[in-house]
Amino acid sequence: MATTGAGGQAVLHPDRGSYLALVDALQAEGFNLCSAVTAADYLTHGGWRGLPADVAPERFEVVVVLRSLTARERVRLRVQVPESDPSMPSLSSRYPGTEAPEREVYDMFGIVFTDHPDLSRILMPEDWEGHPLRKDYGVGRIPVQFKGAPGER
Repeated sequence: MATTGAGGQAVLHPDRGSYLALVDALQAEGFNLCSAVTAADYLTHGGWRGLPADVAPERFEVVVVLRSLTARERVRLRVQVPESDPSMPSLSSRYPGTEAPEREVYDMFGIVFTDHPDLSRILMPEDWEGHPLRKDYGVGRIPVQFKGAPGER
């Protein structure tokens, strides 16, 4: 597996197939806290992404930060997710508390976390169409809805 470093922390680049096995191994080594789950859409990005030569860049990247509180270490996982199948395994059964950030990534980017206990929208209304942080999302095409605002006329 490819490894890089940034800011004094290890950065691992697993593929989706080895992602959960790596997470399990890190958890067994004492990385008992998942402090971040987020994503990026590189649709329009043509520049350097800091990926090792043997890692093929994809449109989406899911970034997970695991911490070992006893060893005072952090490791960042950068998983490439293809546009043709924007999905990856959920960490919710391994790290309680990842349910909400995974829902946010789903809501904003449309990346599906398989085996998530409640993969529903968390920021946008349930009937919202599209995923606002995707680079191909039409900016300004849907009027913002303010329901029940104080002093509404």
